[in-house]
Amino acid sequence: METDYRKMWEDLGINMEKHDQLLAVLPFVYRNVYLSQKNRPKAMEYYDFVVSGVHGIRVKELLDAKDAGKKVVAYFCLYVPEELVIASNAVLVGLCGGSNFTDQEAEEVLPRNICPLIKASYGFKAARICPYFQAADICVGETTCDGKKKMYELLSELCPTYTVEVPQKPDTEQARELFYREMMALKSKLEEITGHKITVQDLKKSIGIVNAKRAVLDQLISTRKAVPPPISGKDSLLVFQIAFYDDPQRFTQKTKELVEELQERIKNKVGVVDESAPRIMVSGCPMAIPNWKLHHIVESSGAVIVVEESCVGTRYTSMGQIDNSANTVEDLIRAISDAYLNIHCSCFTPNIGRVEDVVRLAKEFKVDGVIHYSLQTCHGYNIEAAKMEKSLKKINVPMLKIETDYSNEDVGQITTRVEAFLEMIRK
Repeated sequence: METDYRKMWEDLGINMEKHDQLLAVLPFVYRNVYLSQKNRPKAMEYYDFVVSGVHGIRVKELLDAKDAGKKVVAYFCLYVPEELVIASNAVLVGLCGGSNFTDQEAEEVLPRNICPLIKASYGFKAARICPYFQAADICVGETTCDGKKKMYELLSELCPTYTVEVPQKPDTEQARELFYREMMALKSKLEEITGHKITVQDLKKSIGIVNAKRAVLDQLISTRKAVPPPISGKDSLLVFQIAFYDDPQRFTQKTKELVEELQERIKNKVGVVDESAPRIMVSGCPMAIPNWKLHHIVESSGAVIVVEESCVGTRYTSMGQIDNSANTVEDLIRAISDAYLNIHCSCFTPNIGRVEDVVRLAKEFKVDGVIHYSLQTCHGYNIEAAKMEKSLKKINVPMLKIETDYSNEDVGQITTRVEAFLEMIRK
């Protein structure tokens, strides 16, 4: 029997009318995008289950944790280390907006032509529609773009908000020192919120938990090198999206089961597409639930996405396995801060690392083409597209630049452009 969470949502102060409208749309979209796929791995049933109760089961777990005395820390970006939050005895949950559902509320405060991710992130709190926002004791932001850091100033008027400064020139000694000090300051803030003093043992344990999660996601990424790939780009994207807010140890176990099934599929040459299907990399801006538009268009057009150079892809694991052998809190946090500067965000300058990542991944995954995905007014990624195209041209890999938002108004136009790109690749 399905659990009724309405009382829980009402107690959280959710705008029930708007929330009901959102939940009425999501199942239809999910069926059309995900459940319409053929030959999906059986282990994907877990992730289907998570989405089916996206505002119920996990939210209840967060509230149960709060009742047990824990704090809920919400974050927007990879530069807020999971290891530190877990070590503080808090529960971490990812926040981000992947829908234009709350644009009206957001535009009462924010500019209409601002990045849709920023608008949605603010809008879901302003409209009181997201139970994760409502359950959070604090939201932790970061300075990866001017729009986000100014939005966090406004968000702080709606809920407790803390912002981590991310250095823009990460290869320098001063940048590493700055980020280390930011991580030490975040540690102090988390200790203040939770009342729990972070110990060496806490950090060793939390680093181990997140290392295991990162390792299984790396294994998932590697399975997609197979020809044909054993999993669709859409399904892999969904796994990474859920990684931001599911319980980390449960998520690791369920994703391990998925990887084992995929490895068995590879042995038996079971794929989700024909071997001749064009292999595509998507590079650029992150995609938050329920932003599945581009992946759905590409894979409905006969191609398969085999890798994402994105925060919901290879950047999620780019900090690697963090060394937890040190025996002081300071040295363990230094290891964390150094590792996280290996995430090649477009906020960096000069961002040679991201260009090199894209070229390397194009070779490793034997891609036939790259789609550079940018959200509207995301200047960092939009401008970096020029460097990407130039570097990919040197290895004879074509690139298509797509700039879009969260609406469906440009689906026809994007479909036409993607189909033309794929036709060029096939020829």
